[in-house]
Amino acid sequence: MSIYTKTGDKGTTSLYGGVRISKSDPRVEAYGAADELTSFIGLAAAKIKNKDHQALLVEIQKDLYQIMAVLSGAKANLNYLEEKILGFEKAIDAMDKRLPLLKRFIVPGGTEVSSWFHILRVLTRRAERRVVGYDMIIVKYLNRLSDLFFTMARTYGKSKEIVL
Repeated sequence: MSIYTKTGDKGTTSLYGGVRISKSDPRVEAYGAADELTSFIGLAAAKIKNKDHQALLVEIQKDLYQIMAVLSGAKANLNYLEEKILGFEKAIDAMDKRLPLLKRFIVPGGTEVSSWFHILRVLTRRAERRVVGYDMIIVKYLNRLSDLFFTMARTYGKSKEIVL
């Protein structure tokens, strides 16, 4: 099977089920933002040594693939994301207990890994903005995910945080 189909050469793409739409359609923007996010998650996972965090990032990538499928028109039950959101909250709370109290704004940076997590945070926020109006469980998942990435950025930049 060839990697190229030439079916998108005129600026359209297929949703799940074969319906063709413009590549500028908001649905394409929504699942494209999630696709971009999952690619950068893979990069961040390659940069860290913590196996638990790597496994968490792979699980998030799998969730994002389910989300992209739904955004492209596939029928799937995303109710399991509620449990994932609770898991994010537990992870955030556990990491936050080990961090200094946040009293000021943090400038993205500090360490390379911390910087990657800040990039993930902003990419997640962009994806969140793109999915508003499609499925509120996806919005909630992405909202909490950005909080998780912020906390991970703080964790990996703990001693080198830049504050205002």
